[in-house]
Amino acid sequence: MEAVAYLKYARISPRKVQIVLDLIRGKDYDDAMAILKNTPRAASEHLIKLLKSAKSNAENNFHMDPTTLYVSKCFVTPGPTLKRIMPRAKGSADRIMKRTSHVTMVVAEKE
Repeated sequence: MEAVAYLKYARISPRKVQIVLDLIRGKDYDDAMAILKNTPRAASEHLIKLLKSAKSNAENNFHMDPTTLYVSKCFVTPGPTLKRIMPRAKGSADRIMKRTSHVTMVVAEKE
């Protein structure tokens, strides 16, 4: 049995989120939470909230035992990109790409 949690339209680049997701994939819930709390990355705050949500979904919707949960799958996909303009010299402009992310986290019980 698996429980899923989604984070959509997070205003952080998918490349930055992927680095942190690689640290917690396959880890127990408590280990993953400890890693996220001690990782000095901007994505950690978003992922702590998402991991707690996945755990709550597992407990309340599927009646899983919270002590046996682990992060079975987690991945990030790019969301829509906000395109902005920054003025430059001589009347030209540069394009600023503000990227967004959709993060999916799946927790499951150990057998």
